Amino acid sequence: MNTTSTAINSETSAAVRLDNLPISAEFPFESKYVDVLGSKVHYIDVGEGAPMVFIHGNPASSYLWRNVIPHVQDGHRCIALDLIGMGKSAKPDLDYSYDDNSAYLAAFIDALDLGDDITLVIHDWGSMLGFRWASENGHRVRGIAFMEAMVRPLVYADLPGALKVGMKVMRNPFLNWLLVGVANVFLRVMLQDLTLQKLRPEILAHYRSNHPSVASRKNIRMFPREVPFEGVPARSYNLVTGYIRWIAETDVPMLLLHGDNGVAIKADEVVWLRDNVTNLDVVDLGHGKHFLQETHPHRIGTEIARWRATI
Repeated sequence: MNTTSTAINSETSAAVRLDNLPISAEFPFESKYVDVLGSKVHYIDVGEGAPMVFIHGNPASSYLWRNVIPHVQDGHRCIALDLIGMGKSAKPDLDYSYDDNSAYLAAFIDALDLGDDITLVIHDWGSMLGFRWASENGHRVRGIAFMEAMVRPLVYADLPGALKVGMKVMRNPFLNWLLVGVANVFLRVMLQDLTLQKLRPEILAHYRSNHPSVASRKNIRMFPREVPFEGVPARSYNLVTGYIRWIAETDVPMLLLHGDNGVAIKADEVVWLRDNVTNLDVVDLGHGKHFLQETHPHRIGTEIARWRATI
């Protein structure tokens, strides 16, 4: 008997079974709030054990992790926050710069007194925040699981045509206000366009519910202007390249989960990560776009739990 083939077939069958599980629209968690730098930050907190902090990106919220966390919370304290200005968190009058968002994330972690055995689970803008925090607090990090994360500086040529045009347009302050603020393009169009399968109306409604006005979408508007493309803005570029150096130097265990049609993590990024990250586990989820949690949540959760048990 070919034991290798048997093992591969078994893993494939398990993955198929997990991907066939229903993706629930329910958010069956108790909402909690903590004061962070004078504003209330919303989060969920389930399970017991070493803390695992789930950090979403744009234009999502803790809701993104609703089907992932149940696979991980047995034996771990799973915390998923809504970034400041996002979801049910307060929306104070900030610039919502990279530094602003980083300061609130760091203060949130400190407010919950999470100690020095923290695992981060990060996605999209949450990766820019999480990797930066980890690079500045490496002694507190047990491991990092990431998907569709910024692990190399972006250039416009890396993006598919429509997204490339969209990102360039959204860098213009007036057009950004008009498209992202007034037209609500992130929540009305891009969330669906960057998800493999059609999202049910109740899922879309939940994502949109906490951003009903132009004013409530300020952080959604500012995120695309703060992402460094071709070295601009310089402050973001320098911070991102700094944590990328740390990724290549640290021995902190990491888990990469990727799909075949990602925006941030494509084949070249997978090769770079394999070649440069010392302690890396890689899981290919198969078909998937940017919002992998809406396509493969059960596999993501089980793979994170499996990997976390090994580090």
